[in-house]
This record gives sequence, C-alpha cells and structure tokens, in this order.
Amino acid sequence: MIGNWSVVRFGTRFGRAGRSVLRSPAPVTYGLIALCCLLFLTGPAAGLNPSYGSGEGLLAAQRAYFHRWGVVPAELFEGAPRAALTPATALFVHGSWVHLLGNMLFLYVFGVMTEERMGRVQFAFFYLGCGYLALLGYAAANDDSTQSLVGASGAISAVLGAFLFLFPGARVTSLLPFLLFLPLRFPAWVVLPFWVALQWVAAGRADQGPGVAYLAHLVGFGLGFGFAWARFGRPTRVKPTPAPAPEGENQP
Repeated sequence: MIGNWSVVRFGTRFGRAGRSVLRSPAPVTYGLIALCCLLFLTGPAAGLNPSYGSGEGLLAAQRAYFHRWGVVPAELFEGAPRAALTPATALFVHGSWVHLLGNMLFLYVFGVMTEERMGRVQFAFFYLGCGYLALLGYAAANDDSTQSLVGASGAISAVLGAFLFLFPGARVTSLLPFLLFLPLRFPAWVVLPFWVALQWVAAGRADQGPGVAYLAHLVGFGLGFGFAWARFGRPTRVKPTPAPAPEGENQP
C-alpha cells in the first residue's frame, strides 16, 4: 500500500484558476481507478467470485493469480517475454481490500490535478512508464526474490513526486496515527517529503515487516519528481514583440 497514513482531501490557494482545476474532469485518473477496482472485484483477491472457490482452493487461486500477473524478480531477468510484461500488468493487481482502497484514494487525491497539468496522453504514459520502472527497480534490487509483487504503489508514488513539484503549495489534509488521527492541513512541500522519509525508514526495515515494496515507492517518487522537473521546471522563453508605435509616430 502507498503509505502509513491517509490523505482525505486537498485544496489549493491558486484562486479562480485553482478552483477550475479542481472541477475539471480527469478521465485517465478515473479510468485507472475504475479498471483497478473492476479487476479486483472480478479476481480472486476480493473473494466475491465463486468460480475461484473458497478456503484452501481460494488461497491457491490467489497465489497463482499473483504469480501470473505480478512481478517475480527471480523470473523477470531470465528473458521470458511474458515476465517482461509483468511490471505493467502488476500495476492493475491488488492483494486486498485495504491495498486497493489505500492506493485508489491516493490516486484520486493527487492524480486529478497532476493529470490536468500534464494533459491526458502525457499523464497516461507518465503513469505507466514510471510505474513500470519503479517495479523494475525494485526487482533489480531483489533479483533473487520469488515473492510476487503487485499493486499500483510505484506509479502512484510517481504521481506524488510530480504533484510535489507542480503544486508545492497545495494544502493536503492528512490523518496521522501518532496524532490520534486528527485531520490536519499542511502544504504539500511538508506532507510529501515527510511521506518520503517514512518510506525511507520503512525500506531500511523491510526485512522486519510485511512484504511492502517501499523501495518501489522511493524509486517511483524520484522518477515522478524528476520527470516533472525536466518537463515543467524550465521557464519558457518568450521572444519579446516590439510594441506598436503610437499613432502619428510612423508618419514621415
């Protein structure tokens, strides 16, 4: 899952332009959310499809499903064409209800404005490309692992990184467990670096906890921030146009 705390809503201080962005549609973001939810509901992880059975049969179906569509680092670099596609297919597979809902919440909160800023086509390629590379980076660092890795966390982390660069002043409302889950509002330049620090600490303790790919979060966040900086960070130079002369000055 993408993080240890949940962001529930956000706002900006961009005046009328900011409010326009908040109301604008984001078909790619909504489409990704719908696709992930649909695949989860029809797959074995949701436990709603009777064709996968129950009990031990359901658990076996889940393991087979994750192995087929998820990233298995030990198999990825063996050269099999099917394995090379798994960093893309794994982005649409989630292991539990909590995993799905947590990721989709973050995608909804941060994806809408990021898509509006980048544009639909560019955002779609950005999401898929960064997500693929984030999972590939995790697999390269754990190339002997036989555990299946699934989830959109790497791609969504890239969205967070791009959001931080594009909208550092956006106000993010967060629920922090160590503050009794009180809803507090902070600018993105405070919340998201704090989130990165949590991922960094968690990555160092990855062997002591559940199988969460914190390294993929960090790789994705770095890719997203770097892409936004390279694509939108340089100011556009506009060649000045001479002002028209006042009436009468062009007379000979």
